[in-house]
Amino acid sequence: MGRRFHLEVGCSLLVAAVTNIKDVGSINHNFGNGIKMEIFKSGSRSTKKASSDYFTGTVWQDPILEAPEPARVRAIRVMFEPGARTAWHTHPLGQTLYVLSGTGLVGLRGEAPRIINSGDTVWIPPHEEHWHGATATNSMCHVAIQESDERSVANWLEHVSDQDYKVPDITAEKVYGALFK
Repeated sequence: MGRRFHLEVGCSLLVAAVTNIKDVGSINHNFGNGIKMEIFKSGSRSTKKASSDYFTGTVWQDPILEAPEPARVRAIRVMFEPGARTAWHTHPLGQTLYVLSGTGLVGLRGEAPRIINSGDTVWIPPHEEHWHGATATNSMCHVAIQESDERSVANWLEHVSDQDYKVPDITAEKVYGALFK
């Protein structure tokens, strides 16, 4: 009866305590500097359509995190419909992209765009002029993670021209099919 009984009872008490919590929006755990842990419940923040000042096509954004100072991390889930993409831009402290689904592109100034797929991680160094988005025929969703400096998280430049975006017709079948031939 010993350890197993205590473990089962302990877990049952923990589950009972947790299920009695109605809505946890902010936990009162003070980290000693006045900053408290927060839990943002799924659906508590609205999806918004991205600004055409910085994007071409239809792009949807879901905020993940904008950490309070002294932290600088920012994260957002970005969903690109086929043909949609960012404008050229840079990040003062770099950017990481983690592709959640679909097939997309990432382009660097003066280079042909590169294909990115679900599960890929892309690191873009500070001040590197780049863009990213969906292919012409497939949607793509990624998490964008970057840090802010005193001024911003991004420096937005001009829209990506059709010439810079122009790539061969890329479908998941062509991309993945080529891997298995």
